[in-house]
Amino acid sequence: MKKYDVIIIGGGQAGLSIAYFLRRSSLSYLILDNQEKCGGSWNQTWDSLQLFTPPEYSSLSGWPMPKSEEEYPMKDEFLSYLSAYEKRYDFPIRRKSKVLQVEKEADWFKIKTNRDILFAKTVVSATGTAANPFVPHYPKRAVFSGIQIHSVDYRNADEFKNKNVLIVGGGNSGAQILAEVSKVANTKWVTLEDPNFLPDYIDGRYLFNQATQKYLGKTNKNTDDNLRASLSSIVMVDSVKKARERNVLNAVMPFKEFYENGAVWKNGTKEAFDVVIWCTGFRANLKHLAPLGVIENGRIKTEHTRSVKEPNLWLVGYGNWTGFASATIYGVGKTARQTVKEIRAELNG
Repeated sequence: MKKYDVIIIGGGQAGLSIAYFLRRSSLSYLILDNQEKCGGSWNQTWDSLQLFTPPEYSSLSGWPMPKSEEEYPMKDEFLSYLSAYEKRYDFPIRRKSKVLQVEKEADWFKIKTNRDILFAKTVVSATGTAANPFVPHYPKRAVFSGIQIHSVDYRNADEFKNKNVLIVGGGNSGAQILAEVSKVANTKWVTLEDPNFLPDYIDGRYLFNQATQKYLGKTNKNTDDNLRASLSSIVMVDSVKKARERNVLNAVMPFKEFYENGAVWKNGTKEAFDVVIWCTGFRANLKHLAPLGVIENGRIKTEHTRSVKEPNLWLVGYGNWTGFASATIYGVGKTARQTVKEIRAELNG
Protein backbone atom coordinates (compact mmCIF):
# COMPACT_ATOMS: atom_id res chain seq x y z
CA MET A 1 0.00 0.00 0.00
CA LYS A 2 1.21 3.49 -0.86
CA LYS A 3 1.08 5.68 2.24
CA TYR A 4 1.79 9.37 2.62
CA ASP A 5 1.70 11.95 5.36
CA VAL A 6 -0.29 14.30 3.12
CA ILE A 7 -2.31 13.82 -0.06
CA ILE A 8 -3.23 17.02 -1.92
CA ILE A 9 -6.25 16.62 -4.19
CA GLY A 10 -6.04 19.11 -7.04
CA GLY A 11 -3.06 20.49 -8.94
CA GLY A 12 -4.22 24.05 -9.57
CA GLN A 13 -3.02 27.19 -7.84
CA ALA A 14 -4.31 26.08 -4.41
CA GLY A 15 -2.68 22.65 -4.60
CA LEU A 16 0.63 24.11 -5.77
CA SER A 17 0.55 26.66 -2.95
CA ILE A 18 0.14 23.90 -0.37
CA ALA A 19 3.00 21.95 -1.98
CA TYR A 20 5.25 25.00 -1.90
CA PHE A 21 5.05 25.21 1.89
CA LEU A 22 5.15 21.43 2.40
CA ARG A 23 8.42 21.13 0.52
CA ARG A 24 10.15 22.79 3.46
CA SER A 25 9.00 20.03 5.80
CA SER A 26 10.06 16.43 6.38
CA LEU A 27 6.56 15.15 5.49
CA SER A 28 5.91 12.86 2.55
CA TYR A 29 3.28 14.27 0.19
CA LEU A 30 1.77 13.81 -3.25
CA ILE A 31 -0.44 15.95 -5.49
CA LEU A 32 -3.19 14.08 -7.33
CA ASP A 33 -4.39 15.99 -10.39
CA ASN A 34 -7.05 14.89 -12.84
CA GLN A 35 -5.69 17.03 -15.68
CA GLU A 36 -3.41 15.86 -18.48
CA LYS A 37 -1.16 18.90 -18.08
CA CYS A 38 -0.37 21.69 -15.66
CA GLY A 39 -2.87 24.43 -14.96
CA GLY A 40 -5.80 22.93 -13.10
CA SER A 41 -9.10 24.58 -13.96
CA TRP A 42 -7.33 27.27 -15.97
CA ASN A 43 -7.24 24.71 -18.76
CA GLN A 44 -11.05 24.90 -18.89
CA THR A 45 -11.28 28.67 -19.39
CA TRP A 46 -11.91 30.50 -22.66
CA ASP A 47 -9.02 31.19 -25.03
CA SER A 48 -8.90 34.98 -24.70
CA LEU A 49 -9.36 35.18 -20.92
CA GLN A 50 -7.43 38.05 -19.39
CA LEU A 51 -6.50 38.32 -15.72
CA PHE A 52 -7.55 41.56 -14.05
CA THR A 53 -4.44 42.02 -11.96
CA PRO A 54 -0.88 42.70 -13.17
CA PRO A 55 1.81 40.01 -12.83
CA GLU A 56 2.93 41.04 -9.34
CA TYR A 57 -0.63 40.39 -8.11
CA SER A 58 -0.95 37.19 -10.15
CA SER A 59 1.93 35.32 -8.54
CA LEU A 60 2.16 32.33 -6.22
CA SER A 61 4.36 32.20 -3.13
CA GLY A 62 8.11 32.18 -3.58
CA TRP A 63 8.49 33.15 -7.23
CA PRO A 64 6.92 36.16 -9.01
CA MET A 65 5.27 35.86 -12.38
CA PRO A 66 7.39 37.37 -15.19
CA LYS A 67 6.32 40.67 -16.71
CA SER A 68 3.57 40.43 -19.30
CA GLU A 69 3.44 42.02 -22.73
CA GLU A 70 0.13 43.54 -21.70
CA GLU A 71 -0.70 45.27 -18.42
CA TYR A 72 -2.85 42.26 -17.48
CA PRO A 73 -1.58 38.77 -18.35
CA MET A 74 -3.45 36.52 -20.75
CA LYS A 75 -4.51 32.96 -19.90
CA ASP A 76 -1.67 31.35 -21.86
CA GLU A 77 0.91 33.48 -20.06
CA PHE A 78 -0.44 32.40 -16.69
CA LEU A 79 -0.47 28.73 -17.72
CA SER A 80 3.16 29.03 -18.79
CA TYR A 81 3.99 30.54 -15.42
CA LEU A 82 2.27 27.70 -13.56
CA SER A 83 4.16 25.13 -15.61
CA ALA A 84 7.49 26.84 -14.88
CA TYR A 85 6.54 27.10 -11.19
CA GLU A 86 5.95 23.34 -11.01
CA LYS A 87 9.27 22.59 -12.66
CA ARG A 88 11.15 25.08 -10.51
CA TYR A 89 10.14 23.35 -7.29
CA ASP A 90 9.90 19.81 -8.70
CA PHE A 91 6.65 18.98 -6.94
CA PRO A 92 5.58 15.30 -6.83
CA ILE A 93 2.48 15.28 -9.05
CA ARG A 94 0.49 12.44 -10.56
CA ARG A 95 -1.49 13.50 -13.62
CA LYS A 96 -4.68 11.91 -14.91
CA SER A 97 -5.46 10.82 -11.35
CA LYS A 98 -9.10 11.49 -10.65
CA VAL A 99 -10.07 11.05 -7.02
CA LEU A 100 -13.34 9.15 -6.93
CA GLN A 101 -13.88 9.15 -3.19
CA VAL A 102 -12.17 9.61 0.14
CA GLU A 103 -13.02 7.28 3.01
CA LYS A 104 -11.75 6.89 6.55
CA GLU A 105 -10.25 3.57 7.56
CA ALA A 106 -9.08 3.57 11.19
CA ASP A 107 -6.67 6.51 11.47
CA TRP A 108 -5.96 6.66 7.74
CA PHE A 109 -7.72 8.26 4.80
CA LYS A 110 -8.33 5.79 1.99
CA ILE A 111 -8.19 7.66 -1.32
CA LYS A 112 -9.70 5.80 -4.26
CA THR A 113 -8.64 7.06 -7.69
CA ASN A 114 -9.28 5.93 -11.24
CA ARG A 115 -5.84 4.28 -11.11
CA ASP A 116 -5.31 2.84 -7.64
CA ILE A 117 -5.86 3.27 -3.91
CA LEU A 118 -3.64 5.43 -1.70
CA PHE A 119 -3.55 6.08 2.03
CA ALA A 120 -2.74 9.28 3.87
CA LYS A 121 -2.65 10.55 7.43
CA THR A 122 -4.01 13.92 6.30
CA VAL A 123 -5.79 15.21 3.20
CA VAL A 124 -5.91 18.67 1.66
CA SER A 125 -8.79 19.06 -0.77
CA ALA A 126 -8.00 21.77 -3.33
CA THR A 127 -10.31 20.84 -6.19
CA GLY A 128 -11.84 24.30 -6.51
CA THR A 129 -15.18 24.89 -8.22
CA ALA A 130 -14.69 24.50 -11.99
CA ALA A 131 -16.04 20.93 -12.00
CA ASN A 132 -19.31 22.12 -10.48
CA PRO A 133 -20.75 24.92 -12.67
CA PHE A 134 -23.89 26.61 -11.41
CA VAL A 135 -26.92 27.40 -13.58
CA PRO A 136 -29.82 29.17 -11.83
CA HIS A 137 -33.37 27.92 -12.07
CA TYR A 138 -35.41 29.43 -14.89
CA PRO A 139 -38.92 28.16 -15.65
CA LYS A 140 -39.23 26.01 -18.77
CA ARG A 141 -35.47 25.95 -19.41
CA ALA A 142 -35.80 22.36 -20.62
CA VAL A 143 -38.17 23.33 -23.44
CA PHE A 144 -35.66 25.70 -25.05
CA SER A 145 -34.52 24.05 -28.29
CA GLY A 146 -31.36 26.10 -28.77
CA ILE A 147 -27.82 25.59 -27.47
CA GLN A 148 -27.05 26.12 -23.79
CA ILE A 149 -23.48 26.19 -22.48
CA HIS A 150 -21.85 27.32 -19.27
CA SER A 151 -18.85 29.64 -19.37
CA VAL A 152 -16.68 26.67 -18.31
CA ASP A 153 -17.34 25.13 -21.73
CA TYR A 154 -16.92 28.35 -23.74
CA ARG A 155 -13.67 28.62 -25.70
CA ASN A 156 -14.17 31.28 -28.39
CA ALA A 157 -16.86 32.95 -30.47
CA ASP A 158 -16.21 31.18 -33.78
CA GLU A 159 -19.26 28.90 -33.64
CA PHE A 160 -21.63 31.77 -32.79
CA LYS A 161 -21.10 33.91 -35.87
CA ASN A 162 -24.32 35.66 -36.98
CA LYS A 163 -26.36 33.94 -34.24
CA ASN A 164 -28.60 35.49 -31.60
CA VAL A 165 -26.85 34.93 -28.28
CA LEU A 166 -28.19 35.52 -24.78
CA ILE A 167 -25.46 35.94 -22.16
CA VAL A 168 -26.53 35.57 -18.52
CA GLY A 169 -24.34 36.79 -15.67
CA GLY A 170 -22.96 40.14 -14.60
CA GLY A 171 -19.41 39.41 -13.41
CA ASN A 172 -16.05 39.57 -15.14
CA SER A 173 -16.66 36.36 -17.10
CA GLY A 174 -19.97 37.67 -18.43
CA ALA A 175 -18.43 41.00 -19.45
CA GLN A 176 -15.38 39.46 -21.15
CA ILE A 177 -17.37 36.81 -23.00
CA LEU A 178 -19.94 39.43 -24.08
CA ALA A 179 -17.12 41.63 -25.34
CA GLU A 180 -15.85 38.82 -27.55
CA VAL A 181 -19.10 37.26 -28.77
CA SER A 182 -20.63 40.64 -29.61
CA LYS A 183 -18.03 41.08 -32.35
CA VAL A 184 -19.54 38.28 -34.42
CA ALA A 185 -23.09 37.77 -33.10
CA ASN A 186 -26.21 39.62 -32.05
CA THR A 187 -26.03 39.66 -28.24
CA LYS A 188 -28.22 40.50 -25.29
CA TRP A 189 -26.85 40.62 -21.74
CA VAL A 190 -28.93 39.67 -18.70
CA THR A 191 -27.82 40.52 -15.16
CA LEU A 192 -29.57 40.36 -11.79
CA GLU A 193 -28.46 43.91 -10.99
CA ASP A 194 -26.92 46.73 -12.96
CA PRO A 195 -23.32 45.68 -13.70
CA ASN A 196 -20.76 47.36 -11.48
CA PHE A 197 -18.09 48.70 -13.85
CA LEU A 198 -15.03 50.00 -12.07
CA PRO A 199 -13.25 53.16 -13.17
CA ASP A 200 -10.54 52.50 -15.74
CA TYR A 201 -7.78 53.24 -13.23
CA ILE A 202 -8.89 50.54 -10.78
CA ASP A 203 -8.06 46.85 -11.10
CA GLY A 204 -7.74 43.73 -8.99
CA ARG A 205 -4.99 45.26 -6.85
CA TYR A 206 -7.39 47.84 -5.50
CA LEU A 207 -10.14 45.28 -5.00
CA PHE A 208 -7.91 42.90 -3.10
CA ASN A 209 -6.36 45.58 -0.90
CA GLN A 210 -9.73 47.14 -0.14
CA ALA A 211 -11.31 43.79 0.67
CA THR A 212 -8.35 42.93 2.90
CA GLN A 213 -8.77 46.14 4.88
CA LYS A 214 -12.47 45.44 5.38
CA TYR A 215 -11.76 41.84 6.34
CA LEU A 216 -9.28 43.00 8.97
CA GLY A 217 -11.79 45.52 10.28
CA LYS A 218 -9.56 48.48 9.50
CA THR A 219 -12.12 50.36 7.46
CA ASN A 220 -15.88 50.33 6.96
CA LYS A 221 -15.99 52.31 3.77
CA ASN A 222 -14.35 52.54 0.40
CA THR A 223 -11.26 54.66 0.12
CA ASP A 224 -12.81 56.46 -2.87
CA ASP A 225 -16.05 58.24 -2.02
CA ASN A 226 -19.15 56.76 -3.68
CA LEU A 227 -17.16 53.84 -5.15
CA ARG A 228 -18.94 50.52 -4.82
CA ALA A 229 -16.38 47.79 -5.36
CA SER A 230 -15.93 44.12 -4.55
CA LEU A 231 -13.98 41.15 -5.86
CA SER A 232 -16.90 40.48 -8.23
CA SER A 233 -16.88 43.99 -9.73
CA ILE A 234 -16.06 44.27 -13.44
CA VAL A 235 -12.51 45.36 -14.18
CA MET A 236 -12.11 47.32 -17.40
CA VAL A 237 -9.54 45.16 -19.16
CA ASP A 238 -8.79 46.04 -22.78
CA SER A 239 -11.47 43.83 -24.34
CA VAL A 240 -14.18 45.27 -22.09
CA LYS A 241 -13.05 48.85 -22.79
CA LYS A 242 -13.33 48.18 -26.51
CA ALA A 243 -16.80 46.69 -25.99
CA ARG A 244 -17.77 49.90 -24.21
CA GLU A 245 -16.59 51.87 -27.22
CA ARG A 246 -18.86 49.71 -29.39
CA ASN A 247 -21.75 50.39 -26.98
CA VAL A 248 -22.51 46.73 -26.27
CA LEU A 249 -22.22 46.75 -22.46
CA ASN A 250 -25.95 47.31 -22.03
CA ALA A 251 -27.51 44.90 -19.55
CA VAL A 252 -31.20 44.14 -19.05
CA MET A 253 -33.01 42.59 -16.11
CA PRO A 254 -33.81 38.85 -16.04
CA PHE A 255 -36.51 37.38 -18.25
CA LYS A 256 -39.61 35.55 -17.01
CA GLU A 257 -39.15 32.11 -18.57
CA PHE A 258 -38.04 30.20 -21.62
CA TYR A 259 -40.09 29.09 -24.55
CA GLU A 260 -39.07 26.74 -27.35
CA ASN A 261 -37.25 29.37 -29.42
CA GLY A 262 -35.96 31.73 -26.79
CA ALA A 263 -36.91 33.87 -23.77
CA VAL A 264 -40.13 35.45 -22.57
CA TRP A 265 -39.58 38.84 -20.99
CA LYS A 266 -41.55 39.99 -17.97
CA ASN A 267 -43.88 42.11 -20.12
CA GLY A 268 -44.81 38.97 -22.07
CA THR A 269 -42.73 39.76 -25.15
CA LYS A 270 -40.99 36.79 -26.73
CA GLU A 271 -37.50 37.00 -28.22
CA ALA A 272 -35.78 34.26 -30.18
CA PHE A 273 -32.24 33.14 -29.37
CA ASP A 274 -30.02 30.48 -30.86
CA VAL A 275 -27.66 30.21 -27.88
CA VAL A 276 -27.60 30.87 -24.14
CA ILE A 277 -24.24 31.24 -22.42
CA TRP A 278 -24.49 30.93 -18.63
CA CYS A 279 -21.81 33.05 -16.92
CA THR A 280 -23.33 32.34 -13.55
CA GLY A 281 -20.46 31.02 -11.49
CA PHE A 282 -19.69 27.78 -9.71
CA ARG A 283 -20.17 25.87 -6.49
CA ALA A 284 -17.56 23.94 -4.49
CA ASN A 285 -16.54 20.58 -5.97
CA LEU A 286 -16.79 18.29 -2.93
CA LYS A 287 -18.38 15.07 -4.22
CA HIS A 288 -15.25 13.04 -3.55
CA LEU A 289 -15.57 13.83 0.17
CA ALA A 290 -19.19 12.66 0.51
CA PRO A 291 -18.26 9.30 2.19
CA LEU A 292 -16.78 11.24 5.12
CA GLY A 293 -20.20 12.63 6.04
CA VAL A 294 -18.93 16.18 6.47
CA ILE A 295 -20.78 18.05 3.70
CA GLU A 296 -23.69 20.26 4.76
CA ASN A 297 -25.59 22.42 2.26
CA GLY A 298 -22.81 22.24 -0.27
CA ARG A 299 -20.05 23.21 2.17
CA ILE A 300 -17.96 21.74 4.93
CA LYS A 301 -17.86 23.45 8.29
CA THR A 302 -14.33 24.66 8.88
CA GLU A 303 -12.24 26.55 11.36
CA HIS A 304 -10.12 28.54 8.96
CA THR A 305 -9.29 25.78 6.44
CA ARG A 306 -9.59 22.81 8.81
CA SER A 307 -12.69 20.63 8.86
CA VAL A 308 -14.44 20.72 12.22
CA LYS A 309 -15.95 17.23 11.96
CA GLU A 310 -12.88 15.60 10.39
CA PRO A 311 -9.87 17.47 11.81
CA ASN A 312 -7.28 15.77 9.60
CA LEU A 313 -8.99 17.18 6.51
CA TRP A 314 -8.22 20.69 5.21
CA LEU A 315 -9.91 22.62 2.39
CA VAL A 316 -8.07 25.30 0.45
CA GLY A 317 -9.08 27.56 -2.41
CA TYR A 318 -12.87 27.36 -2.39
CA GLY A 319 -13.59 30.95 -1.38
CA ASN A 320 -13.83 33.02 1.78
CA TRP A 321 -15.31 30.17 3.81
CA THR A 322 -11.94 28.41 3.46
CA GLY A 323 -9.80 31.46 4.07
CA PHE A 324 -10.08 35.06 3.01
CA ALA A 325 -9.67 35.47 -0.78
CA SER A 326 -8.42 31.89 -0.99
CA ALA A 327 -9.99 31.43 -4.42
CA THR A 328 -7.72 34.13 -5.83
CA ILE A 329 -4.18 33.67 -7.13
CA TYR A 330 -2.80 36.33 -4.85
CA GLY A 331 -4.77 35.36 -1.76
CA VAL A 332 -4.35 31.58 -1.68
CA GLY A 333 -0.77 31.72 -0.42
CA LYS A 334 -1.80 33.13 2.95
CA THR A 335 -4.26 30.32 3.64
CA ALA A 336 -1.86 27.69 2.27
CA ARG A 337 0.88 28.81 4.63
CA GLN A 338 -1.41 28.58 7.67
CA THR A 339 -2.79 25.23 6.53
CA VAL A 340 0.66 23.67 6.26
CA LYS A 341 1.59 25.11 9.65
CA GLU A 342 -1.39 23.27 11.15
CA ILE A 343 -0.59 20.03 9.31
CA ARG A 344 3.01 20.10 10.49
CA ALA A 345 1.88 20.70 14.07
CA GLU A 346 -0.53 17.77 13.81
CA LEU A 347 2.08 15.41 12.38
CA ASN A 348 5.15 16.99 13.99
CA GLY A 349 6.76 17.16 10.59
